[in-house]
Amino acid sequence: MTRVLRFAVLVAGLGLGVFSMAVARGGAGYSFGGSSAFAGAAELVAGYALLAVGFTAWMRPRQARLGAILVAASFAWFLLEWSNPAAGSVVFTTGLVLYAAAPPLVAHAMLAYPDGRVGWWLGRLGLALGYAGSVLVLGLLAAAVFDPASEGCAQCPRNLLLVVGGGSAYGSVSRVGVYLGLSWSLLVILVAAGGLARSTPARRRQAAPVVVAGCAYLGLVAADFARSLHRGFLGDDGLDRQLWLGEAAALCVLSLAVVWAWVRARRTRSALARLVIELAESPPPGGLRDVLAGVLRDPSLVLAYPLAGGRLADARCGAVELTGEITPIVRGGQQVALLSHRPGLFAEPALAEEVAATARLALDNERLQAEARSQLEDLRASRGRIVQSGDAARRRLVRDLHDGAQQRLVTLSLALRLARTRLGRDLDPALAERIDQAEAELRAALADLRELAQGIFPVILAEEGLSAAVEALAEAVPVPLEITTLPDERLGSSVEVAAYFVVSEAVRRGAASTLKVSAARRNGRLVVEVEGDSAPREITDLEDRVGALDGCVAIVNGPDGRAKLRAEIPCES
Repeated sequence: MTRVLRFAVLVAGLGLGVFSMAVARGGAGYSFGGSSAFAGAAELVAGYALLAVGFTAWMRPRQARLGAILVAASFAWFLLEWSNPAAGSVVFTTGLVLYAAAPPLVAHAMLAYPDGRVGWWLGRLGLALGYAGSVLVLGLLAAAVFDPASEGCAQCPRNLLLVVGGGSAYGSVSRVGVYLGLSWSLLVILVAAGGLARSTPARRRQAAPVVVAGCAYLGLVAADFARSLHRGFLGDDGLDRQLWLGEAAALCVLSLAVVWAWVRARRTRSALARLVIELAESPPPGGLRDVLAGVLRDPSLVLAYPLAGGRLADARCGAVELTGEITPIVRGGQQVALLSHRPGLFAEPALAEEVAATARLALDNERLQAEARSQLEDLRASRGRIVQSGDAARRRLVRDLHDGAQQRLVTLSLALRLARTRLGRDLDPALAERIDQAEAELRAALADLRELAQGIFPVILAEEGLSAAVEALAEAVPVPLEITTLPDERLGSSVEVAAYFVVSEAVRRGAASTLKVSAARRNGRLVVEVEGDSAPREITDLEDRVGALDGCVAIVNGPDGRAKLRAEIPCES
């Protein structure tokens, strides 16, 4: 039903233009468009341009309010011709009331562009004065006191709204309306210029053509009001007609400006359509940001995804700090991403929603990748903390063994020696043999305790580094250990511990006659290799320890039948 009503209004507007031209030609001496074929064409082009643009905007849900205002402005533009003495009483009276209604309607459309709403209170005040001056004062009040006969218009039909005529009432009311018209038109021009200056760059680019054309139209209207101050009413002499032709041209430019904004919006949608095609190729993580920056022509654009704990990260889970203007991308009431961009990039209506709809799959994909990478980073950090905690516990255990059990055994051994010394020659041979056995057991226990401590965490590793610890290990193990290369410099504590345990566990678990060990830095990684006749069967614990440092462990079988345990551990530069 609404669509039928709108088409009925369109047909009525087309008919109104034709009828108004007929009225103008019937009383050409009192009209604007009827004075010449050029003037008639200008009137029709301007009015129909407003009608066509207004009807098109009226059919758009987001600009329906603006479209209704533009359609009303096109009707009012044609009604200027109805206050013509050659028209009938009803048409003549309607023209008396509404002949000046077009300027405030055009001003309303300009200030309300693009969504039909006037935001600034000063703009609403200017429009209120405009409607009051044009429709109320110059229209209803002036018509109520306008008597054609007493005003010298013998050709005019009867004024159906006449309440009281004669005297100077009409001149006084009309003069007030002219002064008020000059005031509100200048005020609206200042408001429009100020709003354009205060708007964002993107909004300025969008609204500037409409505002400039609207201000040009209102400037011509203000000039007409200004030159009418001395006579107290709006006329239709030669200069008035030239100003009116300028107004017609300005209205055509305004209509073209609205159409140009639609063309730009269509180009943006076409760019977003290309975005769909590009995103169909599944860009790599972080590629969506580059595609959006190219489509939206903003190289400074930053795309961030909100993660658990309030963190913001890019598609590769890198920390992101957003600066400048920030626009949330919301879908289904959920904030899926944040865009940092140049000021005013998303001032055009619904552009952010179109981006969210177009890049929906890519946004979800990158957001899920960012969440997965974040969880992986948390897991790696947790695993690293577990390994560090285990190493710290090993160090404490070794320290406790050294300061506790080992010291007690050493003290006991010293006590036995002291007892032997004090007894001297009086010592019973059987007791001396028992003491010797006890000392041997103590020495064996101390050796076992030191070996246990060395296996838990070698002190030399913490004090002198990986090279010294591996060399000490080579002297202690029963299997011949051939060391080819070892790093000369100290590395990070966690790196040295992981590398040492790779070597020690490979030596402990390997069943080989000889083993070759090498450790060297290559491209920021410590590469540890243990080569023997066979490789350990179970290396899960080594994979966990090295993996906690973002490294890897693998077994490589050589062509000669020997196996090599290879570990790569990232190390500080």
